[in-house]
Amino acid sequence: MILTKLLFIVLIIVCALFYILYIWDFALVLLIVMIALPIIMFVSTLIAKRSIKVEFAVKDKNAVKFKDFPVQLVVTNNSIFPIGKAEAKVEYYNSFSKDISSFDLFLPIQPRNSQRVTFQLNSKFCGTIKIRTLYLNIYDPLRIFKFRTASNIHTEVTIMPEGHDIGGIVHYSDRVNEESDLFSEHRPGDDPSEVFDLREYNAGDKLNRIHWKLSSKKDDFIVKDYSLPIDVPCMLFIDLKCYSENDSALPVTDTLIETFLSISQFLLDNERCHSVVFFNASQNQFAEYSITSSADLASVVKALIASVDDMRYCQKPDVYFTENDSLSFASFTYISSDFNEKLLDSIDEEVEADFKNAVIIIDDIDKTASLGGGYSSLNVIPVVVGRISASIKDIDI
Repeated sequence: MILTKLLFIVLIIVCALFYILYIWDFALVLLIVMIALPIIMFVSTLIAKRSIKVEFAVKDKNAVKFKDFPVQLVVTNNSIFPIGKAEAKVEYYNSFSKDISSFDLFLPIQPRNSQRVTFQLNSKFCGTIKIRTLYLNIYDPLRIFKFRTASNIHTEVTIMPEGHDIGGIVHYSDRVNEESDLFSEHRPGDDPSEVFDLREYNAGDKLNRIHWKLSSKKDDFIVKDYSLPIDVPCMLFIDLKCYSENDSALPVTDTLIETFLSISQFLLDNERCHSVVFFNASQNQFAEYSITSSADLASVVKALIASVDDMRYCQKPDVYFTENDSLSFASFTYISSDFNEKLLDSIDEEVEADFKNAVIIIDDIDKTASLGGGYSSLNVIPVVVGRISASIKDIDI
């Protein structure tokens, strides 16, 4: 572009000398045209710059890992002046990582028209893929002038985590929410406030469960099976603080979130309602969500991913346990990528629960030996990055 400017300066000087040496009307017209042409290019491109609108178009804001998803850069030129060349600098990154990637897009922009450039992105880790423009450079048709616009136009796509099959036992407890109306659809229980099923009498059935009115009509003893409450105080606590600043940060965080998803889905599959607590950076506080269905879980996963800001700030879990010093649950599961012995000692001694687990994400199987046990009621479960199913085989929850 500098050479083009120098060329025009030389041509203007030559035309001026030509006009001085030859007193012709053609020489004057040529000089005027050579002087006016850059001015026209400047003014028309400046008008076009002020008439350009840039945005991203994403068909689906949610995508799955390892699969390409399309993103469109839409440039609308509302002026009557065409742009022969435009170049956009686009960068993207995962909110769980500081690694930024970028690429260039080249396109012409027709007058009173929209140009769409489609590009494909993918991610092998869950998280929020944030996409933004650094700039859009536009050039006049003669490539004399360049104008910069559309900085920091942005959009984002959520890469959803994948659930994994895990093994374990879901224990049923007497600690239930007595005001709840959530009962098992598959298992009977001992809650007389709701009838689960009616069946014929079997030896050993309690007499107070006989449905006398219905039995008199059927000429046989009919017994009521009571319902099993599933609204049990069961909590998953997720420590989202990133303790890895190297290449393992993304895979560790990915495994952390997928571990939570797998345990939560395991509880739902066994009809166990539960709650989850994590630090929400956008709210600057610990947030608690109840999960009673797959729809709740999907909503919580999105909120979990969205809760991490670009600074990846997360309050230490010690703060939550200090502020909530009388916790009582049927089961409590702590999920983190940091083996904090002092905190685990505190959970072991101060959190009241029938079953307590500490699920620790590690990036190397050799670190398993360093995760000591010796807790009176806390079960420590190491989970190797990318090996959730193999790591969680016998969780009691």
